[in-house]
Amino acid sequence: MTAQLLKIQQQLQFHRGRILLIEDNDINRMLLSDYLSHFRFEVQGLAGGADFIATIKSFQPDLILLDLKLPDIDGYSLLERIQQEVGISQIPIFIVSAFAFKEDRERAIKLGARRYFIKPVNLSELVLAIEEELACQLLQ
Repeated sequence: MTAQLLKIQQQLQFHRGRILLIEDNDINRMLLSDYLSHFRFEVQGLAGGADFIATIKSFQPDLILLDLKLPDIDGYSLLERIQQEVGISQIPIFIVSAFAFKEDRERAIKLGARRYFIKPVNLSELVLAIEEELACQLLQ
């Protein structure tokens, strides 16, 4: 088991993963993208859901960070669309939202989100959760 974890850790040092960040607030998107890039993740940002599916298919992210409140579509609808799309429904999705109610979290998890972070998000916790998720993918 230790050897397997060391191998995963070595792989993560070179390939941190591709993250699609859907966030309508330009400043939040820029700051989070810069922060994740500092940890050697390849990040592509979207301000809304209009080109969501096409971007997923072209960028092929390992993980998606999704805000629930977007100008053109709500994040719940995007979660539903992802579950219906063959080939992308297995991509892990983390919600990063200002919606802090228990009902919002439960609904997002029910629709397929793996984790739910409330803004302002603890960036260290977010990076750790991303690393854990990507490590689990490597084990499969």
